[in-house]
Formats: sequence, C-alpha cells, structure tokens
Amino acid sequence: MPLWIVYHPEDTFVDTASKEAFSKDITSYYTKNDIPAFYVVVNFIAIPTGSTWVGGKIPEKPFIRLTIDHLARTVPPERFQPMTAHLNALMKPHITDKGYDHEFHITQSEKDLWRINGLIPPPFESEARETWFRLDKPVPYEGHPEFA
Repeated sequence: MPLWIVYHPEDTFVDTASKEAFSKDITSYYTKNDIPAFYVVVNFIAIPTGSTWVGGKIPEKPFIRLTIDHLARTVPPERFQPMTAHLNALMKPHITDKGYDHEFHITQSEKDLWRINGLIPPPFESEARETWFRLDKPVPYEGHPEFA
C-alpha cells in the first residue's frame, strides 16, 4: 500500500532521475500521511509507440495512464475530492507541466487480503507498526495471527 503503476510512452520517464523524482514525491505524500516509506511501490511500465489507443486512435501527445491501489487504508467518500486534487498537484510537475495528457484511478482493496513478505501488516497505531515504520521494513511481531 500503495501501489502505483505508471504506464507511459517509451519517450517519457526515460531516465532514472525522472522516475526517482516522481516516486520520491509520491512516497513523500504517503509518509506525510503516516504511511511507512517501504509500503510505497511505484512501477514504471514503458508502452511501445503505437500500443496506446485513446478513443480509437493513437494520441497526438504523450498519454500517461496511472493505476493506484490503496491497501493499508481506505479513504472515506468525503475525502475523495481533496485527495484527488492533491494527487493532481503532485503529478503536475512530472506530467501536466511537460505537456502530457494523463488519466488515473484509485482502487481501494480489502486490507485483510494484503501481506508483505508473508506477514499481515500490524494494526494502525500499534507498537509493531511503529517498529515497522522506524525500521522501514517488515519484521515478525508478537501477536501476529499466523505466529500466535
């Protein structure tokens, strides 16, 4: 949580620096919202020229399609607009300001179906979660349902 998949033309996000800058901004958004950095995964998937079609034709401008999966927490409906506005602002220097078109959607999955290295992530505001946050990695913890 979260998983971002950035589908992009081959001539965008061509270097590590552009990917790093975008993924650092994404990670910062979540860490400011009390999500451990190692929870944030960003995959950049280059799409060959001629393989993205929008409205039955190849787009004139680069088209970036993003899918975002939220697993650790769900956002209540009253937070949808503020969150998507913030994400639009986050994407602006990396996508919009470069003249690219883009679209994104967010899927909120059931937390109970989520595992990291086979571990059930500890409850929010628990001592085990604070340990994960401090260590920036998952570690077995006392009270884990599968190890109790």
